[in-house]
Amino acid sequence: MLRQLTRLCVRYAERYIPNPYLYAVVLTFITVAAALIWTPSGLLKVVASWYDGIWNILAFAMQMALILVTGVTLADAPLVRGLLRRLASLPTRQAGAAITVFLAAAVGSWLNWGFGLVVGALVAREIAKRLRDVDFGFLVAAAYMGFMVWASGLSSSIALATATHGSALNIVEKVTGKTAGFGETIFTAYNLVPVVLLVILMPVALYFMGPEETDMKKVDPQVLMRQDEVAHEGTRARTFATVLEDSWLLTVLLVLMGVVYEWHTIAAKGFHLDINGFIFIVLMLGLLFHWRPIRYVRAFESGARTVGPILLQFPLYGGIMGIMTGTGLAGIIAVLVVHFLQHHHALRALGRRSLGGAGSVHDPGGGQAARRRGHHGHGNGHGRGNREHDPAVLGPADPRDRPAWHQGHHGLLRDRTDHQPHPVRGIAPDLRLSVARPREWSSFH
Repeated sequence: MLRQLTRLCVRYAERYIPNPYLYAVVLTFITVAAALIWTPSGLLKVVASWYDGIWNILAFAMQMALILVTGVTLADAPLVRGLLRRLASLPTRQAGAAITVFLAAAVGSWLNWGFGLVVGALVAREIAKRLRDVDFGFLVAAAYMGFMVWASGLSSSIALATATHGSALNIVEKVTGKTAGFGETIFTAYNLVPVVLLVILMPVALYFMGPEETDMKKVDPQVLMRQDEVAHEGTRARTFATVLEDSWLLTVLLVLMGVVYEWHTIAAKGFHLDINGFIFIVLMLGLLFHWRPIRYVRAFESGARTVGPILLQFPLYGGIMGIMTGTGLAGIIAVLVVHFLQHHHALRALGRRSLGGAGSVHDPGGGQAARRRGHHGHGNGHGRGNREHDPAVLGPADPRDRPAWHQGHHGLLRDRTDHQPHPVRGIAPDLRLSVARPREWSSFH
């Protein structure tokens, strides 16, 4: 049954799933339509917000591109390739081969998503070179399945953004004034338990999903071997340029500089991993494992071919973010989520449990962050004071400490100019919370 379901999913994917770039384009138009329908913004305001958002995300897009390229380059190091070949020599049957590929890709993706993509592909190719009775497409699929854990790993874009001070995408810091380190995101039970379950359950599924020998799509090992052959460079003329390019001493000195910086930073401030620090560590490891500068340069240039989708799609996603924040659509969505959670107690409890570390869900029952820190808030007969609320979302309770946009009923949701509520158009007619008009959002950003 699993094999039939797999074939059905493959046919569906081949026929109906377009290039990811088209998702960014379609989502852009959907966001434009939502902003025009549910906010007071006109078309020109929406388009201007979209344009501004495109450029506001460029620094983050560059960081994500570097995470990918440095990870790919590290996986291409001779030392790493040698270890992967040894790993690929272990399985003797198709099921074991697929499980090996999945586990290698999962571990690699958890460490660095670019590294995991290459590690899974390399192990799949090395196994296909050695085993005849194996479906190469099945091995490739197992490698991509390992990629499922990347968002819960060390290179998670959201986790790195929330851990990075001043990041344009660090919404947690913008709302609470604090960054959220890995101890509050990656290394939490609600993040690690699903990863462990995936690592346990997916190999079981792979064991039963493999195609029968009659359905296998095999690949000629000789073809893979010819594709992976490294062109022999021959003897390079010894010139000043080639001596510098092959000088391992330059690599060692550069890596030592990096070690000194990391040692000094950890000694002075303690260990804290953010986007730039993560890229820096992977870069230093890649330089060390490639040993000679020219080898790293060539591997980096080869890996840079993989960043095209990021450089193309991220500006569009930045435009979507610009529309949502510039028109107030993000505030409307936040209000609707809070309203929904307030009327579904089980989901509200789940939201507090899963997002409480970031303080992202308003707790109408008192606010766990408020209770921990002794804040006061709006009371409704559930053991709270008259002004109790979750400060992580709505700001400090003392009116003297609140920014201007916080005044009124949860200030963020009220127009500062006329203090009149603006109900969400066509959604939740019983929801009378106010939504800030676009011109008031500058102070929130």
